[in-house]
Amino acid sequence: MDWLRQIPVGQYVPGKTSWLRNLDPRLKIGWVLMFLLTPILASFFWRVALVVALLVMTLVSSLPIRIWWRSLCLLSLLAVLVGALAMFLPTGDPSAILAVRSPQELPNAFVEGPSWKIFSLGPVRLGPIDFGPLVVDRRSFELGLNTSTLIFTVVHSVNLMLITTPPEDLMWTIRWFMAPLAWLGLPIDRMSFQLLLSLRFIPLVQEEFQNLLRAMANRAVNVRRLGLKGFVGLILSVGERLLSNILLRAEQGADAFLARGGQWLPPSDFEPKNLIRGRFLFLNIGSGILLLLVLGLRGKYGAL
Repeated sequence: MDWLRQIPVGQYVPGKTSWLRNLDPRLKIGWVLMFLLTPILASFFWRVALVVALLVMTLVSSLPIRIWWRSLCLLSLLAVLVGALAMFLPTGDPSAILAVRSPQELPNAFVEGPSWKIFSLGPVRLGPIDFGPLVVDRRSFELGLNTSTLIFTVVHSVNLMLITTPPEDLMWTIRWFMAPLAWLGLPIDRMSFQLLLSLRFIPLVQEEFQNLLRAMANRAVNVRRLGLKGFVGLILSVGERLLSNILLRAEQGADAFLARGGQWLPPSDFEPKNLIRGRFLFLNIGSGILLLLVLGLRGKYGAL
């Protein structure tokens, strides 16, 4: 079973059933940058709001459920595990120096210990959580929450953009944003073409990795009997074979491209005119206004 193809992370999935596909790719990158940058130095309420917004956006996107539910479940599990690990691990060492003088004599000379009040909203209050020797205070709770929400927003926002945007549109969008750098003499067209090739090679890398896993399964490799040295050697050999297969695929693709008389097209030929004009104009205008509104809310309510 092609299980990697059932979890399309970073792969474009063609279709016409979602309004996300009809959004201007420049606005998509703007929204992704918002999800990547606004959590920095933001309150945990803002981070949770971004996670909820991504979930709502996914549910109302009209994308087929089979496209996103597996990756969403795995990503949620990963975020919860990493967040729980960051939450329960100690966030700092207690001071090993005993106080020589009484704290009442120098009230401002001693640093307060951890705050045990985790959550407080009106009459609703949440105190410390105790699991034997593991105690979750406010600092560790915020660290775990920030870590899990950041993982979810970064991965899922980028995944939504990649599965709904063709690589050619992304290449043209990056070229559009990098156009001012052409005045400095940078090869913008060449860099855009390299980006397009790298996006095209993502499914090939996943396919080669899955083929190697199948080969190991068919040979009934028992990892437990290999030991640490044998396990490291197995990983190195599989990584070497994966790299050689990818380079072989790249060479074969270049030879096939030249044999068929392929020619290079400038990025301007890939401009998605049907998304910028026509019936999707109001969708793009509304999305741009909403993006500016969200940025304004971040500056007013999302700061620490």
